[in-house]
Amino acid sequence: MDYKVTYYHNTGLIWIDPDPTIKYFEFYEDMEDWINEEVERRVNETIKNSFDSVSEDERQGIEQQERCHIKIEQGDLIIKDKFI
Repeated sequence: MDYKVTYYHNTGLIWIDPDPTIKYFEFYEDMEDWINEEVERRVNETIKNSFDSVSEDERQGIEQQERCHIKIEQGDLIIKDKFI
């Protein structure tokens, strides 16, 4: 069964993001790989645009925050909702 991943952009008001990234995957592993790569890309972008240096703890916090913007569905079932 296919997986649908909706990745909301941090607009400050996530729930009204008019254009989230939506991807479909046939295999769980492919979905997981894409999510990990996209989270890493967004975390690195946030750090790159930061005015201050970012500690490892802060980096982990940014990653956790990014993962809260992801919703995963499998058919009619929500496996992970955003903000979890």
